[in-house]
Amino acid sequence: MTNNFFGDRLYLARTFQGMSLQELGDIVSASRQYIQQLENGAKTPNDEMTAALAQALQVEPDFFSILDNSMVAEAQCHFRSRKTTAASVRVQARAHGTIFDKFAQCLDEVLELPEINFPEATVNNANEIERAAEQCRIEWGLGIKAPIINMVRVLENAGALITYFTDISEKIDAFSMQRKRPLIIRNPTKESVCRMRFDLAHECGHIVMHEGIETGDTQTESEANRFASAFLLPRAAFLNEFGFLAKTVRIHWQEIDKLKLRWKVSKAAIIRRAYDLGLIDAIKYRNANIHLRKTGQTKVEINDDKIAPEKPELIKHAFEVLKNEEKDGILLILDHLKIRPDFFKKLVGDVELAAEDFLRKTDSPNIIRFSTKKR
Repeated sequence: MTNNFFGDRLYLARTFQGMSLQELGDIVSASRQYIQQLENGAKTPNDEMTAALAQALQVEPDFFSILDNSMVAEAQCHFRSRKTTAASVRVQARAHGTIFDKFAQCLDEVLELPEINFPEATVNNANEIERAAEQCRIEWGLGIKAPIINMVRVLENAGALITYFTDISEKIDAFSMQRKRPLIIRNPTKESVCRMRFDLAHECGHIVMHEGIETGDTQTESEANRFASAFLLPRAAFLNEFGFLAKTVRIHWQEIDKLKLRWKVSKAAIIRRAYDLGLIDAIKYRNANIHLRKTGQTKVEINDDKIAPEKPELIKHAFEVLKNEEKDGILLILDHLKIRPDFFKKLVGDVELAAEDFLRKTDSPNIIRFSTKKR
């Protein structure tokens, strides 16, 4: 058993699991006050209590003995809205991101992951945001005329790691962390693939435009939304394909539906893009949103189910490489992080270790390829 016990590590594991002081105390038959004293360093648990805490939090007892400055600062995380997201939810998200970052560092130690390639941009107006989005497309070989086939794969190819929350309030649509390797963490409870793709493009905007800038306010969120729109619906292509919107009194929803399926973008985002680019006026924009609301399409739209889901592939592929080329690689990572399998599953999301999905994608021009590092 360990001789050292650092309370901030207990706080990290507890908040990762979304437990309150009282809930953890009840599990290990201790008071709320006692758990708090352990976290602030006022008391040190005996070996029996350390083992009980480890069991409750799905970590190894040595997890608490790692000297680490632990929690990533909130300023390093891009939340959609700090004001409307509960403090407890933000803390849990930061804890998840903190440990996920440690996991990312482990992968970088043993694997040749995709090179990190996120352009940096300083923006002061809408035109500069448009150019930043176009530059990303050009940098990543996507051009500025065609739809993004798979938004998840684009970001993973650029070096980001993406995972999904399974137990955090849907108030966090997505958030990203500015670390050595960009991390994007998203809650999968939304049913709309289009909204998920927009969320990811929004987080991409934060990574590109807002490094070192505290986000979550109206301005930075508006900038990230504009970037997402410009990235998914490039200006020139949009004006070419959606120009008919400016020529009709009413919006032709059948045509919008066809273009929604082609570009994999929500009708709400299409209408907003048309408004931002001056194809429709404020009245037409308002009436379009009223239509979507009256027809029950504010969260899930008609034809959303016709667009294939997109799931992270990079972590899953990393597991396969470790399993095939690095004996006991996954177990070594668990041992390094001092966490147990159930904790790990929660950390990386719903990832299967089988390779079938990757084998089906070997003919894709955007397939992610990497191998173990040569020693």
